[in-house]
Amino acid sequence: MTRKIVLLTMTAILTLMPSAKAQTTMPQDRSFELSKNLEIFSKVYQTLYVNYVDDVDPGATMKKAIDAMLASLDPYTVYYPESDMEDVKLQLLGEYGGIGALIHQQDDKIYISEPYKDLPADKAGLRAGDRILAVNGVSTQGKNNGDVSSAMRGQAGTDVVLKLERDGKSFERTITRAEIRLPNVPYSGMLKGNIGYVKLDEFTKEAAKNVRDAFVRLKRENPGMEGFILDLRNNGGGLMNEAVDLVNLFVRKGQLIVETKGKVSTKNTRSYTRMAPEDTEIPVAVLINGYSASASEITAGSLQDLDRAVIVGSRSYGKGLVQNVMPLIYNSQMKITVSKYYIPSGRCIQALDYSHRDENGRATKVPDSLKTAFKTSNGRTVYDGFGIEPDIEVEPEYMSALSSTLISKFHIFNYVNEFVKKHATIAPPSEFEISDEIYNDFCKYLSDKDYSYSTNTEHLLKELRDVAKEENYYEALSQQIENLEEKLKQDKSDDLKKFREEISEMLKAEILVRYYYAGGRLEGSLQTDPEVLKAIEILKDKKKYNEILKK
Repeated sequence: MTRKIVLLTMTAILTLMPSAKAQTTMPQDRSFELSKNLEIFSKVYQTLYVNYVDDVDPGATMKKAIDAMLASLDPYTVYYPESDMEDVKLQLLGEYGGIGALIHQQDDKIYISEPYKDLPADKAGLRAGDRILAVNGVSTQGKNNGDVSSAMRGQAGTDVVLKLERDGKSFERTITRAEIRLPNVPYSGMLKGNIGYVKLDEFTKEAAKNVRDAFVRLKRENPGMEGFILDLRNNGGGLMNEAVDLVNLFVRKGQLIVETKGKVSTKNTRSYTRMAPEDTEIPVAVLINGYSASASEITAGSLQDLDRAVIVGSRSYGKGLVQNVMPLIYNSQMKITVSKYYIPSGRCIQALDYSHRDENGRATKVPDSLKTAFKTSNGRTVYDGFGIEPDIEVEPEYMSALSSTLISKFHIFNYVNEFVKKHATIAPPSEFEISDEIYNDFCKYLSDKDYSYSTNTEHLLKELRDVAKEENYYEALSQQIENLEEKLKQDKSDDLKKFREEISEMLKAEILVRYYYAGGRLEGSLQTDPEVLKAIEILKDKKKYNEILKK
């Protein structure tokens, strides 16, 4: 066995050793350091396996070692063993082999959260709220969300047997797994003011084509369309070429969109638009937020640099790093950061410097002193080093402590389970609203439920009490602090009324997804969405729109 380990580890060393071609470009001392440290690691690994007091799992130990090494670089450089290939497909292509349903964990129980429309789970009649008791005869007791999700995934065309519980009765479903491809455009349609709208969730395969198809359809069906909104909020990115092709919808052929630069010159690229555009005149607004990253930022940033769209929302994430997926031995792969990208003005929007860490080991932000000003096509000033700053900022809305608690304790989800049993149908997404009757019924449902929570004010009062005691001021201040605490308790009792609008939106979203799937939930939210309403306002005001792009 020892001999086998030595042979395997030496094979790993030879595999990782720089090739003759690579050595011609690598300084001799660096090449020697690489070889030396690989030999040291191999010896440590072999010695540990042979001599450690307990059995050591070679695969698990190596995975931890690799993960720790890569974690010292950036969060995007990741090793994938063969067992994680389904996760790789999901990240890069939006595809995986499975039944097509979201699940979640409540205490020690696993439930179906949302079956995707027309996919195997939906066709088999699974509903949100169904409890998963077993997968292929193996109980889910003691299993977490990840365990059950992994058990349900597998090669397309194979069967998985689920034992489920609904309304206290158990039943089984044999479901044939399919190649699940998540829709990157969950909804497109027309908004008030004759404004077209498309939501793009991910830059997976054919993202640009799907947006183009939706845009062309909206123009064909609505000849007087006055403007277009591209919603990239919460879009974490994906394939860079899809971003280039998406920008191409609105800018001329042959325009430089993104350039990548890295240590290995052969990986440096310049990507240009390669097709005739669909429309270079229609006013465009792009919605972004702090979760818009990577390919989303290439799209929004390029359209901003070329003065082709007004950017609305809040500052984007700031990921200006490019990854390549490289095959390794034994069917494993590695996603590795190989370069930074630069958009048409020449700026890189990377916000964190992973080569420098603070005292807690966190990557540091690019300091203001190192941020550089660049110019858009019309001469507007934009900056590198901190994501894409919107042209029109809309202050993000933060969920109240009460609403967070209702979500985390699954009171919204569980109430809607009961609502669906009592209502066979509801109004279309654009018309459905939470009536007084529904909201009062929800409040009644909560009457015997635990939804206790602490506000920021309560936390601060507790800190004040503790500090006052430490500094011997509490005796003088105790009555005032107690009065404030009592007043706060009284105010909290009215929070279901105070936050009715916010809670109603959450109820509405959960109800709509049960009847009209993800697209219905999104459609129903657009009527009151602050960023969408601001974008519509700007697109309808041609003078303001043009002034923004010519500042």
